[in-house]
Order: sequence, then C-alpha cells, then structure tokens
Amino acid sequence: MVKNTVILVLSLCMMLLLGASMSMADDGASQSDIDSVVKALKGVQFEGLMYLSYQDGKSNDTDYSKVALKRGYFGIKKSILPWFSARITTDIHQDDDGSTRPRIKYMYGQFHLPSSSFLTKPNIEVGQVHMPWLDFEEHINYFRLQDPMYIESNGVFNSADVGITFASLLGGTMDEDYQKTVNSHYPGRYGSVSFGIYNGGGYHAAEKNQNKVIMARFTVRPLPDVIPGLQFSYFGTTGKGNTAAEPDWNTNMGFVSYEQQYVTLTGTYYMGTGSQGGSDENDKDGYSLFAEIKPNTKFSIIGRYDKFDPNTNVDNDASNTTILGVAYMLDKPHKNMVLLDYQTKSYEDDTKSNDNRIQATLQVSF
Repeated sequence: MVKNTVILVLSLCMMLLLGASMSMADDGASQSDIDSVVKALKGVQFEGLMYLSYQDGKSNDTDYSKVALKRGYFGIKKSILPWFSARITTDIHQDDDGSTRPRIKYMYGQFHLPSSSFLTKPNIEVGQVHMPWLDFEEHINYFRLQDPMYIESNGVFNSADVGITFASLLGGTMDEDYQKTVNSHYPGRYGSVSFGIYNGGGYHAAEKNQNKVIMARFTVRPLPDVIPGLQFSYFGTTGKGNTAAEPDWNTNMGFVSYEQQYVTLTGTYYMGTGSQGGSDENDKDGYSLFAEIKPNTKFSIIGRYDKFDPNTNVDNDASNTTILGVAYMLDKPHKNMVLLDYQTKSYEDDTKSNDNRIQATLQVSF
C-alpha cells in the first residue's frame, strides 16, 4: 500500500512535467504554456534527506562490517491556500534482512492560524503528524545521522503518529541575528508549545487497541535578552502501550538546552512507565548529556553520554552509552556533512559483553 502511494505521487509529478513539456513542444513554448506550468508548481517544495554509513564493530559478541543505508526520506510540501498546506514524506529504511522498504512517515494537512497576543504562528496538523518531542530535540541536536535520539534509541517512542497536533511559538520570535548565527528553528522569543492526541502506535505499527494517547511539550526561554540560547522544556505522555493488553504508558521528561554560535549543550532526565510499543509496563528512568563544540562553520566535535534503566525494580540491568565524534560540513552547517564517530555501550549485567562501533556517515540533504 505504501509503495503504491509513493509510486502514485511520483507518477503524478512526472505526468505533470511531461504534460507541460508536450504542450510547450507544440509550435514552441508560448507564454501561456510557461504560465500554466508555473501556476501548477507554485507552492510545491521537494525535499530529500539520506544517512549513508560504513560501520565496523561488535554487538552481542558478533563482529560485523558493513555499508548501511540507515535512512532515506523524500517529501513533497504544497501551499494550497494562505492558511492551509499539505505534506507527504516517505521513510525508506533497510530491514535486518537487507531489503529496502518505503513507508509513510508524514501525511497531513496543516492549518496556519492567525497569531494572537502571545501565540505566534500557531498551526494544527491533522493526519500522520509530528509528535511533540523529537522534531524539537533534533533541531537542537542535529546529529540524528549518528543514531536516534536518547529516548527513541531506548525504545520509548518514535517521532510520528496518526492524530492531531497543535503547535505554536510564544511571544514573537528571536531577532534575525540569533536565527542566522545560532538557530532558526523553534525561534519563539519566550519558547514554544506543542500538544495533541494520537492513536498511539507511532508510524511503525497499526493501532492495536482503542486507547488514545495524549502528549504535550512546553518550552520556556526565560531570559531572551540576557541568555537567549537557554531553554527549559517538559514533555509528557499519558495513555496505553500499543497492544491489545493495553499496558500503562506514561512519560515525564525534563530537558534543558543552551545554544550559542560556538557551543550547544543539552541535558535530559527521563522517568516513565511502559513504552509506545507496549512490550512491558516497567518503571524506567535515565538521563542523557550532549555537547557540540563548533570552532568554526566547517567543523563540529560532539560527545554524548546516555544512561538508561529499563526496569528500576530490577538490579544491574541498566546500560551506559558513550558517543564521541567529529563532523565536517560540506556546505551549510548541519546540512550536507560527514560524521566520524565511535560508540561504546556497556551493561551492568555481567553476562552481557560491551558493544562497540566505529562509523562514518554521510548526510545528504536537499
């Protein structure tokens, strides 16, 4: 079904361009022909993102060496009305057996609402939409090409689901200099908010019960004129895991971030029960620390440390992950780049051996 959808979307685009070309070929291209093509493509944006890596390491006492197609995204956005737009994005991934498969990650209509006294650029997404957390974090820690963020890499939840999301900046936007030299994403002068209701299966699985999950993120930038890069965030979920048994799934997560031209620092504390997939309803906790040092616009040095306990009622089952890397920017910072990183994961359980990996990843973005 997903494959057919992707083929249909691409076929429609090709038919549009082919039809325009044939029309222009008849007695030469007239101004009206050109205008019709411009009108048809007005407001259309194409985008792509790829993570391509070479990995050499050991996991579960097994050595491996491989070239990996980690992820590929292709998307189309269309501005339909001044207050309404649409997006569809495919997620192309490689299964464990080596086969490459597409699926839909985002497919939604977006209503752009008028700003009010404190809500700036509010919008509502309907369909398969952004969940409130990971898109926000990934626009502070730009190194998703290395691996998923802390909370997703430990299987708590992923980034998209079928539902409705409301999002808004708070109190206007940061000045142009801050957005140009530090970060133009989520530039609310006093922070931003995002919340919604979702089926609960994520974009990897169909809904397996009738429960709906509520999620919310609240971010505050307390001192925009004194420490503009400092933000405090809270993210929470309440609902059931995505199985017929409906195990509890609750999340409480605090996040502090500091950004400026030459450094980015983040800290995460997580405490929760269960997970999106519904494999258990264990009490869990952990934390993650991340740093990016940016000596100039071409190089970054990154480091990350994660600790995760999948069951706080059991001793010696936590894991500790350390990541160190250096990135070279091929063009604009965090767009097209190459990252070389080393990752090691150790376990408190003495029966498990450490996992180690060295990886070189090319990120292609257009």
